[in-house]
Amino acid sequence: MVRRIDVTGADGVRLAAWEFADPPKRWEETERASGVLLLHGLMGRASHWAATARWLAERHRAIALDQRGHGRSDKPSGGPFTREAYVADAEAAIEQLGLGPVTLIGHSMGALTAWQLAAKRPDLVRALIICDMRASALGAASQREWTDWFRAWPVPFATLADVRKWFGEDDPWVERPTPARGEFFAEVMAESADGWRPVFSRRQMLTSRETWVYDAHWEELAHVQCPTLVVRGLDGELGRAEAQEMVRVLPRGQYAEVTDAGHLAHYDQPEAWRAAIEPFLDGVLTP
Repeated sequence: MVRRIDVTGADGVRLAAWEFADPPKRWEETERASGVLLLHGLMGRASHWAATARWLAERHRAIALDQRGHGRSDKPSGGPFTREAYVADAEAAIEQLGLGPVTLIGHSMGALTAWQLAAKRPDLVRALIICDMRASALGAASQREWTDWFRAWPVPFATLADVRKWFGEDDPWVERPTPARGEFFAEVMAESADGWRPVFSRRQMLTSRETWVYDAHWEELAHVQCPTLVVRGLDGELGRAEAQEMVRVLPRGQYAEVTDAGHLAHYDQPEAWRAAIEPFLDGVLTP
């Protein structure tokens, strides 16, 4: 079962949070239940965490958040889409849902939000999992590449099958056929009068991205006091050397990797992802 809970984020933005529990549980009657908040990456949505959230819900209160500009949450035309806004939204969700001290699990942009919040509010965060997010600056060239990539999308797509094929096979960014990538993007499309279009604004995604790509985030990482697991897909965007340096910088860092997985490790290889993170969670969430 999935239950939607509306949350009010920074600046009054309405955020859609999704609680996973099958069968539904009355967590207010379970004092030992620990909260887990899952934060998707840029262009993602809460449903991309469904497989992870469902097994977490067997023992914990697992909630995935559609961040501003994504999924069913508000997409304010004027933003803001700053780092401060994303962090404040997650902070508000934890407090309004009564999840703290929470375990944060973030992918890509969501992982950056998670560690920035953990550095800002150590009282709210019990543990942290970072999935395939770099701490180093990506630079202006990276932002230009994304701008060009967005322009290359053949929108609108005639069918969802076309979405899956383009993102899984035909996209010039794809080195080899990756069905999971096609499914990932099919999940963020909605049908309109002329075909299938993304549920987000590509302009807003670029605006959001430019608030972090030009800066490094090592200092904030060093201020994270809780146990933290850095996870990378072996074929992902976070290299082994940088991941291990992140672990070194973290006061209580640990390292794990997911074989046969790229940037979308949690979505691409859900069983291997679970095997990589479950021992860490067992250690930090055992009452």
